[in-house]
Amino acid sequence: MSSLTSGIGSGWFGGKKSTSTDATSVNQDQLLDEAKSDTGALATISAEVAHGCPRFQVWARDGYVTIYEAGRVGDGLAVMHRGEITKTARECNIEPGRVTVKYGFSGRVLLGQKGRTGRVSLPVNVFVADAKRQKIATEKARIDVDVALDNPIGYFSVVRSVSFDIPEGSRPGEYEVYVGFDRSIPGAG
Repeated sequence: MSSLTSGIGSGWFGGKKSTSTDATSVNQDQLLDEAKSDTGALATISAEVAHGCPRFQVWARDGYVTIYEAGRVGDGLAVMHRGEITKTARECNIEPGRVTVKYGFSGRVLLGQKGRTGRVSLPVNVFVADAKRQKIATEKARIDVDVALDNPIGYFSVVRSVSFDIPEGSRPGEYEVYVGFDRSIPGAG
């Protein structure tokens, strides 16, 4: 059984309603195009569980990260850059005792007034939680984006898969996949 849902076009702050799509696959180019057309509202995956597929959503408060100059965390005049996850999508393959979730997320990195031209690399955490919110699988990733004074917004998209076993008697919809920026890096706020 395979299903696909998408947070493309939804928002936390009065954005459009979450949607589902009949696309056949989570597509990195589609996510990147959607991130580039974003109007600024952060998007989340629909809370609905399509065909029992685990939800894929941005971990609360970790859909964005702001990097400040050393020793100036929280100072609006010291912002180097800001990363934002703006779109999510997922596709599931459910087999007896095993679930594979092909997930994708996209967003942008904004150059701050104290930022420098060049490559910005930000760490991201992805994890799967069971019904008791216990982490059963984790993955770390990095997004790399180029920004410049004449092009202060860089876009990214990531598509990957995670597979996990589920015990007999449990339902795939009881599990959730989360993504969020890793805030343990120097200067993160």
